[in-house]
Amino acid sequence: MAHRYEVTVKKDPETDKARSIDWHLKETESSSGLYVLRTNQKGLIEEEIWHIYNTLTEIEDAFRCMKSELGLGPIHHQKELRTDGHIFITILAYHLLHTIRFKLKSQGIHLSFATIRERLSTRVRITTTLKRKDGKMIHIRKSSRAELFHKDIYDALKLSYQPGKTVKTIL
Repeated sequence: MAHRYEVTVKKDPETDKARSIDWHLKETESSSGLYVLRTNQKGLIEEEIWHIYNTLTEIEDAFRCMKSELGLGPIHHQKELRTDGHIFITILAYHLLHTIRFKLKSQGIHLSFATIRERLSTRVRITTTLKRKDGKMIHIRKSSRAELFHKDIYDALKLSYQPGKTVKTIL
């Protein structure tokens, strides 16, 4: 944005501090800038290069999310079998994540997984515990109400607004 404005600061000669700031919008072309992608693949057209770039960006975002938010890495295994298991679970999680994002995009929801996860985190299961007169405890477990954003996600994935039944236990 700085290239669009002319800013002038007038100093007070005695204190050498700013006395006033004047600014005005410069006459510039209305452009959104350039984005340059470079490849050594000769047979690709622009749309294919852009699609590959976006796919790679989404894959990197998914693995970054799995490593940080889902706790799938880094884990330093001592045995090859455990490393293989860890890689298998991570790839399985990626496919699940990709399927969810594909279904959401087909319904017009183009948010990052981190944003979706953050917004869905407000939906919780609640356990209420009450003590009866006879000393027994009643535990009632149920889901909080779905908000509008939750319903949009659930509709796109064809899920129920009320996951899990209300469970009442007397101990």
